[in-house]
Amino acid sequence: MGKNVIEIDRIPAAEAERNAPRRKTWKTVLITSAATFAVVCVVGAIASYFYWQHLKTTPQYSLALIVDAAKRDDQATVNELVDIDSVVDDFLPQITGKAVELYGRGLPPETILRVARIALPVMDAVKQRARDELPGAIRQKTASFGDVPFAAMVIGADRYLDVSIEGDMAAIRSKLPEHNFEVRMKKTGERWKISGVRDEELATRIAQRIGQEIIAIAANSAGSNKSRLGIRNINELLREAEEIFK
Repeated sequence: MGKNVIEIDRIPAAEAERNAPRRKTWKTVLITSAATFAVVCVVGAIASYFYWQHLKTTPQYSLALIVDAAKRDDQATVNELVDIDSVVDDFLPQITGKAVELYGRGLPPETILRVARIALPVMDAVKQRARDELPGAIRQKTASFGDVPFAAMVIGADRYLDVSIEGDMAAIRSKLPEHNFEVRMKKTGERWKISGVRDEELATRIAQRIGQEIIAIAANSAGSNKSRLGIRNINELLREAEEIFK
């Protein structure tokens, strides 16, 4: 009977010896899993940081800054990231082209060439108005992005924007058919500035307002006779230009 008692006492000890490796195995698995998870989190955080730093150098990041600044009426940031002189200079051919399309059909080529030259004083008058009205124009064009968080606007830009980069120039177009949006941007340092805007609706509106007068002046003026440009007509155009953005 003593022998039986000894054997019975040994059974729990034997089971404990067999279970010990299992406990060590599970402990090792848990430690390894926790360490792996921690490493993945650290690597992910580092990768996210560098990815975000990369995004800061992209056109869509600068565009998101402009949209955010326009929503907050931050004129200083808008002025910093929009080259208004380049935008207006880039927009001039759109206006004169639309004016020719609307009112200049059938005119001789030399008259068409004078249109851009005659429109220059008009654009000088419009420029300051455009400078004042630009935040509102950007808000209107980017209204569909108004509720999108800043980070989502940058990271998810590929969902709604077509971004084409060639060297220091970029073209950004909306992928949304109901949202007419197209800008050109130029890289300046670590940021991108808007240097051009494509807006057929605005070009048509301006051309309808002043285009007929521009074409009339061009048609009635001789290239070598400045007195026939009609200062009174030019002044009328300037007044029309002032009214465009009111």
